[in-house]
Amino acid sequence: MVSKNDINSNQLGFALEILKLIAQKPHKKAELSIALGDRGFESGDLSQKIMRTIGKLRDCGFEINGAPNRPYELIESVFPVILSGEQRQALVMAAELLADMGFSAQASHIYRIGNLNKTSIANLAADFHPPANYSEENLDGILQQLQQRLQQKRRFVIWYRNTKGDERNWDLDKSELRLHNGSLYLFALVPDWHSWNIQTRPNVEQNSAFRVDRIIRIGAASHTPWIYTKFPKIDIIYRLTGALATYKPRRPHEKIISSPENTDYVDILTQEDYLFWFHQRILQYGASATVLDPPWVVKQVKNTHKKAYENYSAE
Repeated sequence: MVSKNDINSNQLGFALEILKLIAQKPHKKAELSIALGDRGFESGDLSQKIMRTIGKLRDCGFEINGAPNRPYELIESVFPVILSGEQRQALVMAAELLADMGFSAQASHIYRIGNLNKTSIANLAADFHPPANYSEENLDGILQQLQQRLQQKRRFVIWYRNTKGDERNWDLDKSELRLHNGSLYLFALVPDWHSWNIQTRPNVEQNSAFRVDRIIRIGAASHTPWIYTKFPKIDIIYRLTGALATYKPRRPHEKIISSPENTDYVDILTQEDYLFWFHQRILQYGASATVLDPPWVVKQVKNTHKKAYENYSAE
């Protein structure tokens, strides 16, 4: 004979399994029936049991979308999250950083998930100064569309406005979102981009970064899957001297190639997939950095330093 406690335990387990499934992705009722049947819940009419259980979950405060012929989707969970003091501080710090970077809506989700308050941590200062609030309705819509395109992994077109106000459309292949210096970028391989220094394709010069807040519109996904599975990279060697002669690489794509006994300088081999960001970083090192190879990258950095010097000498 099945006890009342066994029945309640089974009902609780059934509800938790439904929550796990629809939290992962939206599920139709038929899909839930198959998944739950595979997990040992076979008593009675699963279809009716799913509908009753979802109704009870909604009564408990879980926001679950669903309609005839449409999948069930968990919009917001009220499941209590039990955290230690250190975990609460870590989440508050993450939320504060997100808010400072312009992701205020995403930060508010973290506060609600952990039932947190902003006074849980003190003396946290961030100096990102992002160009936009990425939680604004139009930008949030752009972000959602971009996430859909990235999941589809098919070529798509964006309409983009550059810093001069000029607009044009770009056909993109492999793409991903990247956060750089407080700004969110769509990092993508432009298959038709003309390369000046490298003849083989794909090559690092075809990689481009588009600031998300300057994207005007996003086209539908095409029928052409991404041709490229990874972003092309280039090997660059640079030398650090002076105060940076004891530099230890902290980026996974960098390694020391000079002798460990040498204390006058350190040579670094780095694999880069976006040259503009590499230029930004190497210029921050000032006179302590010298690019050694390849020659055309050396020339680009040298010309930048020359132009900067001429800006001052002209005065």
